[in-house]
Amino acid sequence: MEHPPLPIASDHAGLALKLAIRAALEAEGHAIQDLGTHGPESVDYPDYAHSVCELVASGKSPFGILVCGSGIGMAIAANRHPAIRAAVLHDSTEARLTRAHNNANVACFGARTIGVETALDALRAFLATPYEGGRHDRRLAKLNPPGAQPPA
Repeated sequence: MEHPPLPIASDHAGLALKLAIRAALEAEGHAIQDLGTHGPESVDYPDYAHSVCELVASGKSPFGILVCGSGIGMAIAANRHPAIRAAVLHDSTEARLTRAHNNANVACFGARTIGVETALDALRAFLATPYEGGRHDRRLAKLNPPGAQPPA
C-alpha cells in the first residue's frame, strides 16, 4: 500500500534541519511534500504550520513535520487546529509517549535545540509508534470543544 507523502515545513530558522530530515526520510523511501520555506529569508512560521496542518486535519496525510528555531512557535500555531495534536520533540522517548498516549499527529522540532541524529531518532519513533487508545481516549476527548467530534 502506497503511503501519502508526509508534509514537512519550516521557517527560516528551521530550514537546515528541515532539509536534513527531508533528505534522510527520502533516502529511507518516504514520500515527502515540502511546503517551504525554501530559502533563508525571514518568514512567518504560522503560515507554514497552517499549510502542514491543513493536510493532516483533512486526512490527506496521517502525520506532519514542522521545524522552527525552538519548535515551540510551530507547535503553538499547529495546535490552533482542532484536529491537530502537535508536540515539540527532544528525544525518542517523548516521541513514543506522545504517539502512544496523546495520539499526536504533528512532530515539531527546534533547530536551535536538537541535533539532526537525535531529531531523526525521535521522528522515526514518532512515525512507528501506534496510539494505545483505551484509557487515553477519555482524556483526549476532553481536549475537544463541547459538541465537537474527536479527531481520527
